[in-house]
Amino acid sequence: MDPVKELLQGNRRALARLISLVENNDPLKEEIMQRLFPHTGKAYLVGVTGAPGAGKSSLVDRLLGEARRSGFTVGVIAVDPTSPFTGGAILGDRIRMQEHALDRGIFIRSMGTRGSLGGLSRAAREAVQVMDAFGKDLIIIETVGVGQSEIDIVKTADSTVVVLTPAGGDSVQTIKAGIMEIGDIFVINKSDLPGSERTVAEVNLALDLKEEPGWRPPVLPVMALRGEGIAELWQKLLEHRRHLEQSGFLESRRRERAESELGELVEFLVKSRVWQNIKTQISLEKLIEAIALRRRDPYGAARELLRQINFPL
Repeated sequence: MDPVKELLQGNRRALARLISLVENNDPLKEEIMQRLFPHTGKAYLVGVTGAPGAGKSSLVDRLLGEARRSGFTVGVIAVDPTSPFTGGAILGDRIRMQEHALDRGIFIRSMGTRGSLGGLSRAAREAVQVMDAFGKDLIIIETVGVGQSEIDIVKTADSTVVVLTPAGGDSVQTIKAGIMEIGDIFVINKSDLPGSERTVAEVNLALDLKEEPGWRPPVLPVMALRGEGIAELWQKLLEHRRHLEQSGFLESRRRERAESELGELVEFLVKSRVWQNIKTQISLEKLIEAIALRRRDPYGAARELLRQINFPL
């Protein structure tokens, strides 16, 4: 049977199969995504980001319980580092979340970064659309928390939760890194550790200095392993969603996302087609050797390659 039709009829196996096709860049992927697109746009997307070890997985695990008690069906995309041997996600489906495995209202999928410098691959964003078409009310994207992924998540999520801990000067590093600009809600996890109150105060001070109208991001102390503060976090997420809908910001965010996705896709298609033409028409070995030996500069070499395939410059 047609896997797209099966997915739209609520078949979980079809959901898993289509995400795998997307992740593996199957030749049928473009056709699949085109057919699914009219059925997307209904899910609310929540990004959870922060440094490794901040307790993001434990936090998401607890959020799943709150969302289900509120009647939401939930999809989770957990972005993990890519295994250098298999190309798959190293951690696999998160062990802490396995208590939800028998709940048919929850679907959890781990995905590797697949070399994406931002830590949030194009395949992960496409998997979100597959879950959306499947009919999930809420989709949580948990990033690997390395490099630029904290910034990248804002291009995908409607609401972004930044998870910090009192230890290691996280709050200062976050302020330096500019992550204050993307957080809609800040969570100080492991708030039973020394320095928790100071971290809350530092983040609040940084937010006060911004003095921007509209939504003022809350800073919430949480102990995810014990489930403390999770109910308040869930209510703040619902409150932020209402704010976006009532202010019209949700529509504008999604319009910006559409523009960004279109630009990235055009860039990807042009890049892949041009590079394919170059590799099939031109021998690169001598040119690469000349660049390595500093006999040619890469800028001039790149322009020469494009001229040889008649690409307009």
